[in-house]
Amino acid sequence: MEKPVISQKGPMAVEVKKGETYYWCACGKSATQPFCNGAHQGTSFAPVSFAAQENETVYLCACKHTKNPPFCDGTHNSL
Repeated sequence: MEKPVISQKGPMAVEVKKGETYYWCACGKSATQPFCNGAHQGTSFAPVSFAAQENETVYLCACKHTKNPPFCDGTHNSL
């Protein structure tokens, strides 16, 4: 089983806009972290889409091991 690349051991704070759809990088290879740029091509990974429910700051997982993708759940503390 492939393992994702850890882009950072901590969350990434991102400003999102209500109604916009975002694509979180699940593989860790994207140069546009925490968002997908297609670098997962040829792997078993796929981006995770989510729609912002309001204008706010969200904390997206950068270690790619969260149990609540795309959001950080603190798993990076045990890596």
